[in-house]
Amino acid sequence: MSPTAPVPDSTVSSSDSRYDRQLAKILEHATAIFYEKGYEGASIRDLSRASGMSLAGLYYYFESKEKLLYVIQKHLFLSVMDLVRERLTEANDPEQRVRVFILAHLEYFLANPKSMKVLSHEDDVLKEVLGAEIANLKRQYYHCCADLVDALKAAKGLQFNSRVAVLSLFGMMNWIYTWYNAHIDGDAKVLAREIGDVFLGGIYATSVPHTIKAGLQGEPRSAGSPIASPPSQRHCG
Repeated sequence: MSPTAPVPDSTVSSSDSRYDRQLAKILEHATAIFYEKGYEGASIRDLSRASGMSLAGLYYYFESKEKLLYVIQKHLFLSVMDLVRERLTEANDPEQRVRVFILAHLEYFLANPKSMKVLSHEDDVLKEVLGAEIANLKRQYYHCCADLVDALKAAKGLQFNSRVAVLSLFGMMNWIYTWYNAHIDGDAKVLAREIGDVFLGGIYATSVPHTIKAGLQGEPRSAGSPIASPPSQRHCG
């Protein structure tokens, strides 16, 4: 080895690994506490006890309860979006890509049901800069799904309100933690197939009266519409 070549610092690597493991442990326990008590009902002491850390130790990682919720939500959105993008590389057919999105979403959140409740119930807690960043991630995820639905809509020559369709799909998927029973409803693949059938069956069966259809075709999209992203902008890959 050249005397000038850098020598890997195993101490730094080991320290980083310990930090990451401890951070993951804190996030797991904090998610459970927010799930059980809600953001307002959970105290820093609750979070400290659950993670087995002193208050000082917890503050070393997070300066506030708000910052902790922010990291939890950011981690969840980035993780599920990474999973969706990875899965979509394996599908080209527009309908299949919608089904891939549904399955990836359900697989992730059925494996993390407490996380789903924290996202659903605490989605408006964060304010200012932290809230804006999470809202931006949420928009990216929404547009990822909307892009897929719009691609299917164009490929099949369908007429329906994309925004209503996409938000209805999220409505079906995001509240499953309140009713899902694996013994009755099957695993993620079974559930994804059935939710996909309901969703796709609905948009395929949509019939728009001629007079309304003509109005929709002649009405340009507003630039402020959440669906009106430039065609070149890809949110899912």
